[in-house]
Amino acid sequence: MRTIVLGAAAGLIAAMGAAVAQDKPLLGVVSITATEANNARYIKGAEKAAAEKGWEVSVIDAQGSADQANSGMQNFVERGAKAIVDMVFPVSSIGAGLAAADAAGIPVVTWGGGLGGSVVATNGSGGPMALPIVEMMVEDLGGKGEVLALTYRTGEVCRNREVVMDEILAKHPDINVTKNEVRIPGYFEDGAQYATAWLALHPAGSGPLAIWGCWDDPSIGAISALRQAGRDDVKVYGINGNAQALENIQKGFMTATAWQDSFTEGYNMLGIIEEAIAAGEGWEPKAVEVPAVVVTKDNVEQFIKDHPDAIGQ
Repeated sequence: MRTIVLGAAAGLIAAMGAAVAQDKPLLGVVSITATEANNARYIKGAEKAAAEKGWEVSVIDAQGSADQANSGMQNFVERGAKAIVDMVFPVSSIGAGLAAADAAGIPVVTWGGGLGGSVVATNGSGGPMALPIVEMMVEDLGGKGEVLALTYRTGEVCRNREVVMDEILAKHPDINVTKNEVRIPGYFEDGAQYATAWLALHPAGSGPLAIWGCWDDPSIGAISALRQAGRDDVKVYGINGNAQALENIQKGFMTATAWQDSFTEGYNMLGIIEEAIAAGEGWEPKAVEVPAVVVTKDNVEQFIKDHPDAIGQ
């Protein structure tokens, strides 16, 4: 069983949950945006593991708000959760939630939020996912040109991916970068709006051009602006490998994405939680990463054959 609670309604659960006995151990999941494809895949993986291991999963959608994430974690503490998952919010942003969980002896794991404080494990780190895509973009541009970077700094994953991009592009001074930060919610619309403005300043034939999103969805928003403007001279890169990105690669609108097997990451994390609980004070915090798979027009059809569920997610 899974319950999804929007951030504004989370307080109601806290008031009700204390009076309701849990038949199964509760895994509380606080997601930065539960409807985004990669977040949704992770949650599905956690739910599959929970069904097999006899846990119940409850999801709070913090809608991009660190305040709602802290409140959500505190609500799960009040409900007697056995463990809590923080999805993407950096540990530096969830201090109140971590403190409440630590005081109650509840282990917290992060997906893309990193290690720190009382966090017992993390996976889904952002930086490694960005590395092959940024390197490919630089090579495709021939080491020169203009890049529109669609960023998002509230989430640790995108922060780390932006750092990787900055480090690589610092070695290529002939590539100029324009950065615009998108919102959650609103990333599709922001991607389109920023791309429209950027395209007006970078007409066709003005040089090698590329758009990079710290995850797929802002880049997909930008693709809508490219199509509306009739532009096919701009390379587009994303990260996460959601179904829309794969479809856009198939149709020739997106250049590449790095597929993140977030379903497996969500599935594996519950096993790590159980290991941490069993080990108690003897547990050492650790990162358990699943490597990225770069998908381009050259391998997209074979990728979909190998991962048929990816196109339906």
